[in-house]
Amino acid sequence: MRKFKLQVQTSVDGYLASPSGETSWMTHPWTEDVNAYVKAITEPVDCIVLGRRLAEGFIPHWAARPANEPAADIDKINETPKVVVSNTLTESPWENTVVAGGDLAEIVHRLKAGPGGDLIAYGGGTLVADLIGRELLDELHLFVNPVALGAGMPVFADLGAYQRFRLVAAQPFECGITALHLAPHRS
Repeated sequence: MRKFKLQVQTSVDGYLASPSGETSWMTHPWTEDVNAYVKAITEPVDCIVLGRRLAEGFIPHWAARPANEPAADIDKINETPKVVVSNTLTESPWENTVVAGGDLAEIVHRLKAGPGGDLIAYGGGTLVADLIGRELLDELHLFVNPVALGAGMPVFADLGAYQRFRLVAAQPFECGITALHLAPHRS
């Protein structure tokens, strides 16, 4: 069965965006040690899972081949098939992308049972909260930025009950970000 990973940037107080959705607080540029970490976790990935709102910015951003990103990273993201989880879209307006609607757990189980390498989700906020809340992830890679927002869109929203995680690794980087690699602690 395929592994389903989450990679998301967060503030030290657990927010992935400000109350208005703004993300300029994220640490940029990344240092080479962060890039190497990201490359290692994304190397076995052959499917990107996105929420609709994030997809609307993410997919066109990478399709435009941003000048500040390495060509190999641009090619990897553009060539990797994407699944946009949405109950409002009926078909994909993007190349190399399909839309999946309906029950999130069924979508994830179907993707994980299919052939191929790992899956990775980058967000957005609603999808992240639902994936965590419904315990559908195998790995969480939280990129903790050295900033507190005080309020915003939480990474861990509306869990209903506490969840336990096992720390697999913690990796500080030169730019100030620390990656927390967590795995759900399932009985």
